[in-house]
Amino acid sequence: MAVQVQRRIILAVLAALMVLAMAAGPAAALNPDTLVTVGSPPSPFSQNKQNEPAVAIDANHPNVLVAGSNDEIDMEACNADDPTTCPFTPGVGVSGAYFSFDSGTTWTQPTYTGWTARDCLGPAPCTPHVGPIGTLPWYFESGLVADGDPAVAFGPRPGANGSFSWSNGSRLYYANLTSNFGAVRSEETFKGFEAIAVSRTDDVQAAAAGDKNAWMRPVIASRQNAALFEDKEQVWADNAASSPFFGNVYVCSGAFRGVPGRSQTTIVARSTNGGSTWQQKQVASSSNNAQHFGRSGCTVRTDSHGVVYVFYLEFGRFATQGQVGTQTMVRSFDGGVNWTRPTPVARAVQPGVFDPVLGRPVMDGIAGFRVDLAAAPSVDIANGAPTGTDATDQIVMTWADARDGLNHEHALLTSSTNGGTSWSAPLAVEQAGDRPAYTAPGISPDGRDVYVVYNAVLTPYRDNTADARSLDGVVLHADVPAGGGAPGAFSLLHRGAPGDPRGSSQNGLTAEFLGDYVYAAATRTYGAAVWNDVRNAADCPAIDAWRQSLYTGASVPRPAPQQDCPANFGNSDIRGGTYADPTTP
Repeated sequence: MAVQVQRRIILAVLAALMVLAMAAGPAAALNPDTLVTVGSPPSPFSQNKQNEPAVAIDANHPNVLVAGSNDEIDMEACNADDPTTCPFTPGVGVSGAYFSFDSGTTWTQPTYTGWTARDCLGPAPCTPHVGPIGTLPWYFESGLVADGDPAVAFGPRPGANGSFSWSNGSRLYYANLTSNFGAVRSEETFKGFEAIAVSRTDDVQAAAAGDKNAWMRPVIASRQNAALFEDKEQVWADNAASSPFFGNVYVCSGAFRGVPGRSQTTIVARSTNGGSTWQQKQVASSSNNAQHFGRSGCTVRTDSHGVVYVFYLEFGRFATQGQVGTQTMVRSFDGGVNWTRPTPVARAVQPGVFDPVLGRPVMDGIAGFRVDLAAAPSVDIANGAPTGTDATDQIVMTWADARDGLNHEHALLTSSTNGGTSWSAPLAVEQAGDRPAYTAPGISPDGRDVYVVYNAVLTPYRDNTADARSLDGVVLHADVPAGGGAPGAFSLLHRGAPGDPRGSSQNGLTAEFLGDYVYAAATRTYGAAVWNDVRNAADCPAIDAWRQSLYTGASVPRPAPQQDCPANFGNSDIRGGTYADPTTP
């Protein structure tokens, strides 16, 4: 009996030490440039395609990070059946999840089981089946497909009585788009074309180790109807214990009604019970026409008092270049029950040139990567999490902007120290020569440091596909005065290795692809950033010539990527870094 008691004491001490280690600050050896999508193979396409990253830090255990991306690791290879096509395999999910327990120094990508096609390498047509997956589990078993647009957030875990406390542990929320696995109406899990689903886990260690049962089954957060197409969601948990709505979870999204979307609005869903059930509210009017397309690219955050802020880009007049829009804000002071009327924050000018073949704006050149939402707002708030006691509640917002014309794009930053009542004049923070494409800020919970990440195009707009292009990831830092105020001068923390974005690709092959955003987060002692990276992507001259022919009308045969291109064509990755506050004594 004494031995058993002693053993229990030892185990209790070890458990306490593990908790202390998780709650400690960053590891001594932060990593400025590391591969996040560590499960991604260098080939074949499209299994080597990852893009559109998100990252979250557990405020109560700041050495714990989780990232998400659109990850095609489980898709069939181009060689399966017709080698000139590289389709999305029906039923196969694309929501990758990655974990770090050493402040972003190293990452792991777990393997689960689900609907997979990663062994469909050809030449036979693909027959997907249950097998290993590198994406979120429990979608196939729930009659769903995880369709990407990743968003991640940590909040407190609810206790047995439903109340929230950090002493209960932390809960990870992973929101993404989802569609029905079944192809006929009688097999639908929900009505409509695309919904918002939220996965959750209270045990990130087990989830990272490949324990599928560490995840709860996905819950549909959007209120669906037969004509609804949800898009571009973001999730946030109220993670400051000072908030009267501590533990609430919010998901904002763009809701298109009808296809391709005869009307469009912004929706916010909230959960007060840890994501088990959701209530939905429309926070903007519905519209979609030639002069007023609608709005998208939302961001949701909370301050230390529980005020909920949602920001989105209100699109303006459609134009072939320099579409003008408005960064717009709505707020809720009662935990997401009621919302203020939309308030304009700043003017935004969409980067890029309209590409007639792609049907979307591109920034680096014809057949380039789309920048539809480059001007969408990305926001963070110094809410003092996990306690809220040292919050300044300063709001920082960044976006990519083309107000000075093509080849002179900016990463603009504005901030508010009075709850969004007034905002500072937009400030260009990019490094000289950079053309920011996507950008995001992270402000430390105590409001003393701001980190900004962006993807930078390093070459001017190309009117052909033959000339080389260059893109990298950039991370900046600035101090903020004590008590809040305009950030000081931004300095360069890191510049990633450049690559040629022509080596990235849509599955249809007609253009490059990097998704729609990058992401940043911060603690009191370090900042974290993730970005799209093409340093290991190979340009394919055969693809370049075929893409050019789509503009000129020349007769060029459609290439077969695995026969006509370098093996690492399409190999886009997510890389990231963590950076100690450079001005801490």
